Amino acid sequence: MAKIGIIGAGSWGIALSVLLHNNGHTITVWSALPQEIEQLKACHEHKEKLPGVKLAEDILFTTDLSNAVKEMDILVLAVPSSFTRETAHRMAGFVENGQIIVNVAKGIEEATLMTLSQVIEDEIPQADVAVLSGPSHAEEVGKGIPTTIVVGASSRATAEKIQNIFMSDVFRVYTSPDVLGIELGAALKNVVALAAGIADGLGYGDNTKAALITRGMAEISRLGMAMGGKFETFSGLSGIGDLIVTCASMHSRNRRAGILIGQGKTMEEAMAEVKMVVEGVFSTKAAMALAEKYHVELPIIEQVHEVLFCGKAAADAVKDLMIRDKKIEISGNWDA
Repeated sequence: MAKIGIIGAGSWGIALSVLLHNNGHTITVWSALPQEIEQLKACHEHKEKLPGVKLAEDILFTTDLSNAVKEMDILVLAVPSSFTRETAHRMAGFVENGQIIVNVAKGIEEATLMTLSQVIEDEIPQADVAVLSGPSHAEEVGKGIPTTIVVGASSRATAEKIQNIFMSDVFRVYTSPDVLGIELGAALKNVVALAAGIADGLGYGDNTKAALITRGMAEISRLGMAMGGKFETFSGLSGIGDLIVTCASMHSRNRRAGILIGQGKTMEEAMAEVKMVVEGVFSTKAAMALAEKYHVELPIIEQVHEVLFCGKAAADAVKDLMIRDKKIEISGNWDA
């Protein structure tokens, strides 16, 4: 069995701690917040982020980053995307050459337009960086509800090692070499989920939701393939799979924030009410910068950007999407 350091004690880090402990591994959980660690030590439960999910008595909790990193077989980096670089920088001095880091956060760094694995590699070049993504709400993984996910890595050996460590009868893991595609799908689906939530907040129905998911996936695939991702990735677990669950579930913080925005609240008010990091807000600006860099049209994501950052009314954004110039969905020759 493996020794695993979980870097980040939010809902996803805690859920994966439960999963990996149930798989027989030795788990140490790190948080930068002393009060969070004290609560976990006292209650063996994260009452705010993942209430009702109990952690085993032999899971260790620490604020000492070196204790969670040194001599671990695998590190799971589970901090919000906006803290990935800072945390990786702090970890760098403790990480051994070739030590595996599995990033499970989803986002794109706004300042550099790097994916999170690229950020980690930039700060910890000696690490073997992989990503884990797919339709996987922490609330369900923590309760042992069957979930399927994909791990991306630069080598088959690393991907299969992670697959073996994470896989169980309630957590099925596939492997993929397309790290870039996995990360782009994971980050951009959060923006589309904001759009889906906005539509819900406006009182629109299933037709609207289905259109946003379908055309949103077209936008994600278009940009992702322009950047070098594989089409199969965007039609797989970390693409359409993660998009469906994030747009449809009330576990989704991005959808919940979108609903509040559709009901008339500002982005700041919505984020405050959700009380969790809404990754899609941070990814929206990065997506628009990437669209400009790669000359790709992203009409849905563009309208989300207008609502979030330019004060555009959500209903006007939907109207502008509906009255855009006529388009062809699938190109080709017509039969005579």
